[in-house]
Amino acid sequence: MRLTTKLLAASAIVSASAANAVELEVMHWWTSGGEAAAVNEFAKAVNERTDHTWVDGAIAGGGDTARPVMVSRIIGGDPPAAFQFNHGRQAEELIEAGLLLDLTDVAEEQGWADIVNPSTLLDACTIDGRVYCAPVNIHSWQWMWLSNAAYEDNGLEVPQNWTEFTESASALEEAGVTPLAVGGQAWQQNGMFGVMAIALAGQEDWLAVNRDKNAEVARGENYARVFQAFADARDLSDGIDVQDWNQATNAVITGQAGAQIMGDWAQGEFAVAEMTAGEDYSCLPGLGEVAVLDTGGDAFYFPVTGDPEIEAAQKEMAALLLSPEVQVAFNSKKGSLPIRGDVDLETVNECTQKGLDLLAAGNTLPSGNELLTPDTITQANDLMTEFWNTPSMTAEDAQERYAQIIEDAE
Repeated sequence: MRLTTKLLAASAIVSASAANAVELEVMHWWTSGGEAAAVNEFAKAVNERTDHTWVDGAIAGGGDTARPVMVSRIIGGDPPAAFQFNHGRQAEELIEAGLLLDLTDVAEEQGWADIVNPSTLLDACTIDGRVYCAPVNIHSWQWMWLSNAAYEDNGLEVPQNWTEFTESASALEEAGVTPLAVGGQAWQQNGMFGVMAIALAGQEDWLAVNRDKNAEVARGENYARVFQAFADARDLSDGIDVQDWNQATNAVITGQAGAQIMGDWAQGEFAVAEMTAGEDYSCLPGLGEVAVLDTGGDAFYFPVTGDPEIEAAQKEMAALLLSPEVQVAFNSKKGSLPIRGDVDLETVNECTQKGLDLLAAGNTLPSGNELLTPDTITQANDLMTEFWNTPSMTAEDAQERYAQIIEDAE
């Protein structure tokens, strides 16, 4: 939601009684099985390693549902002590309005500039040289997850790339297996489109569109290929009717679906199901076409309270979230990679190792959240879900409307 100067001026920033020096209400949207196990590591660290108490403020429904609630709480004068956003431009207006705590002193004292890898994650928290958030993980959308059983039980080889996946789709359908599981929320469909754009149009064209806002590239032949593949994917998902992303992941876990295009947070669900990477499920970064990670992820922001005790507790929590032990504990269960370049995850599974290798090789791109405003992302979300749910809409029509969104993007 957009914030106006007039609205902010009329809103109380926060009262000293909104939070307590030892009770830290933390708002986030981590509610699936794997996410809950991961965020519990943060809560345990705060409860056991500080004098403060983590008060959980989970909001089901994902970021699109949670973010407006969080913003409303903040501008309404009843903020939480901390809240989760994605790295990028989601908090720009709150920062400009002076509603978020400056963490520069914590970042300098803890040496975040030396340990956060890649440095773009800290850059995404920095405005005018000041640090306003604590990055806690590296999450990448660039993954396709496959059920080994769905293929092997039907005499098929597990695909190694998008081409092989589409070629095997008809055989899966004949066996009663839906090739592709996709949830019913707009952010899932637009996120999947972004993965397909990098894999099928290439990194250069994706950057031209998302970083440079080049609408002519969005109208070009390579993006036409992406929109046609997206239309094909729509057909391949017929048979799985779910809303939440983890429900779609469960369809892969149970062998009802052959695959899902989803970020690496899906690994948390495989872990809860006690499945083994490389044996029970397979993973293809960049759809097996372009081995790359986009370095998005999650960060915590802390509203201004005006209360020195609360502020001290907030900064203590910010430092704790980036500590080596907490980074390992959280990311091991979340399916994400730690933002510290100096921690050892010791034994990791095959898929996490693929991600670490890509990160070490520098095969990374910024995330869309870092390059596009929330308004532009919302427009793209709306278009992709309309296209996904409207079989009569052609790939050509959707591509032109997308190009117009990029043309108007800031």
